[in-house]
Amino acid sequence: MVYNGKPSRGCQVCRTRRIKCDESKPTCNQCAKSRRQCPGYKDDFDLVLRNETSATQRRAQKAGSKKAAALAKQQQKVAIPSSKQQLQTQAQAQSHALIPILPNTTDETLFTLPAALHIPLETRAACNFVSNFVLMPRQDTDTIGFMDYLIPLLKTSPDGHLHHAFNACALALLSNRGDAKDASLPARALGEYTKALSATNAALRDPVESKTDAVLAAVLLLGMFENITARRIGDFAWGSHIEGAIQLVKARGRKQIRTKTGLQLFIAVRTQLIVHGLTSAKAPIMGSNWWLSDAVFDPAASACQGLSLKTSELRSEITNRMLTSIARTPGNISTMLALMRRAQSLDMDVSRWMLSVPASYRYTTYYHPFPPSPRSDSGSGAIDYASLEIFPGNGGAVHMYPDLMIATVWNLARTTRLILASLTVRCAAWICSPVDYRTTPEYAACARASAETIDDILAGVPCHLGWRPPADAGGGDRGMDMSLGSFACGGRAAEAKGLAGYLLTWPLAIVIAMDFMTAEQRAWCKGRLGVIADQVGIRYARILQGLDVRIPSMLIRRDGLMASPFPGAHDFEKMLSEARGMAPGVREAYIKGLMKAKEDLMRLKAGTEDES
Repeated sequence: MVYNGKPSRGCQVCRTRRIKCDESKPTCNQCAKSRRQCPGYKDDFDLVLRNETSATQRRAQKAGSKKAAALAKQQQKVAIPSSKQQLQTQAQAQSHALIPILPNTTDETLFTLPAALHIPLETRAACNFVSNFVLMPRQDTDTIGFMDYLIPLLKTSPDGHLHHAFNACALALLSNRGDAKDASLPARALGEYTKALSATNAALRDPVESKTDAVLAAVLLLGMFENITARRIGDFAWGSHIEGAIQLVKARGRKQIRTKTGLQLFIAVRTQLIVHGLTSAKAPIMGSNWWLSDAVFDPAASACQGLSLKTSELRSEITNRMLTSIARTPGNISTMLALMRRAQSLDMDVSRWMLSVPASYRYTTYYHPFPPSPRSDSGSGAIDYASLEIFPGNGGAVHMYPDLMIATVWNLARTTRLILASLTVRCAAWICSPVDYRTTPEYAACARASAETIDDILAGVPCHLGWRPPADAGGGDRGMDMSLGSFACGGRAAEAKGLAGYLLTWPLAIVIAMDFMTAEQRAWCKGRLGVIADQVGIRYARILQGLDVRIPSMLIRRDGLMASPFPGAHDFEKMLSEARGMAPGVREAYIKGLMKAKEDLMRLKAGTEDES
C-alpha cells in the first residue's frame, strides 16, 4: 500500500478533465451539464492509500527480463574450455573478475569463485597506524587525546611533507608488527622518510610555511619514526627531531595556542620536551613558566608537567654546572646542600600532587593470584621472570587506570620522583665524599621511596599491555578500555595497542637503570620491553632492553673522577689498599694522614650545615 498524500474528493471524470468538481451527490453537476455519465466517488480509504502490489510485480518482472537478457548475452561471449589446462589458464587471467556460473556445467567447464577483496598496502598501513596511535578522547570525559590533531591536518594537507611522514610511520609500524609479510615494507618506509625529510627541510626554509601546524606535526612524526625503527644507539636520532620541534614552537610564539590544533601541538611538544630534558640533562629553553602559562587543558596533568619541568631545570643545573666544574670549598658545599634541599622539596611537591589528584585520576588495585611460575630453559630451575605477564612481587598487585593518558601522567610523576631521588643521592655523595654515600640518611630515604615508586610503575605495566581482571574479580572499576577509537580496521583487540606500548617505553627505561631495583624486577621489565618491540612494533624498546646502566652509582663514580676536594680523596678505599705495600713506619703515617683528611672533611660538612 502506498500513501498518496492529501486526496482529491472529486469524481474521476472531473479529475481527468482537470476541472473543479462540485462533489454533489449522487452525481456531480459538471457531468450532468456536459451530458457525461458520472462514475461517482471513491471511498475515503482508497483515496489515501493505493494498492501498488500488482504494479510493483510488473516492474520487477520487467527488470528481471532485462537482467536475464544481459546475462545470456554475456554467457555467449564466454568460451567453455575443453581441458583442465585451459581452465587453469583462463582462471589465472580472470582471477580479479567476477565470472558468472554457467548452467549445466561439468568438471571440465569453467567454475570460479569471486576473488577476495584486495586492500592496498598503504591503506592497511594507514588504518593500522590510526587504530593504534591516534587516541580520540571520548565525549563524556575531560581527558586529552594523543595525536588527535593528525587526522584534521591530513585532510587539509593531502600531499606533501606531512603526508610522507605519516606514510613512513605507518609502513614502518606495519612492517615491525609482521602483519603484511611484505619484504619491501622497510625499504618503502625508508623511502617515504627520505621524501618527508626533503620536503620538510624545504618547508623550513620558507619563513611563512615553517610556522604552519603541518610542518610541526611532520617533525613530530619524524621523531616517532626514529622510535619505531631504531635498531642501534647510533641510529637513534629522536632527540634531534625533538630539538627541532622545540625551536619551531619557540619561533611560532604564544599566538599558536589560540587555536585548538595549535594548543594540541604545543602540549605534544611540551610532553616530548620533558622526556628529552629529563634524560639528557638539558634545561627547557624559555624556562618552565613559558611552557606552562596559558596552555592548560587538564589542570592536574599540567601541574604534574610543571613539576617535571622544574626537575629538568634542577638536573641540568646540578649535572652541567655544579658536579663538573667546581672544587669542594665551604661555599660550594653550601651551594650543593641548597641544591639537594631543592630536590627534596620538589619530591615533596610530587608526593602532595599524588595525594591531591581529583577523583577521576584514582586507580583500582587488583591482586592477582599466581599459579606455579614458569621455569627457565637453562635447567637451573630459576623462575623465568621475562615470560610472566604480571610481576609476582608486591603480592601480584596490578593497577587499573580509568584512562590511558591518566596512566601516562601517573608514570610521569613517578619517573620524576626517581630522577629526583638520584639527584639527591648524587648531591649527598658529592658532599660526604670520600665517605661511602650509602651510609647517609639521604640515601636510605631515597632507596625506600624509590623501591615503592618502582613497585607502582611495575603494577601499571600489565594494564598498558592489555591485561584485564577476570569477570569475577572484585575491586570496582575494571580499568581503561584499550580500544583507542571506533575505527573500521587495523585493530587486533587481543593484543596491546601501539600507543600504550609506546608511552610505556620511557618509564621502563628509567626503572631498569635504577640502583634500587632488584634483579628479578629488572629481568621482568626487560621481558616487557621485548613484548613492546616484537608485538607492538616499537624497535626502540629493543635498544632499551640491551642497555646495562646503573643510576645513580655510575654517575656518582663519574662525578668523583671529575671533581675532588683533595688529591685522590674520591678514591679513599683504593689509597688504603695501596698502603699495605708500604714499609711499616710509612704505612702508619700514611693511613693516619688519610684518616685526618677524612675527619676534616666531615667537620667541614657539619660546619656548613650549621651555617645553613
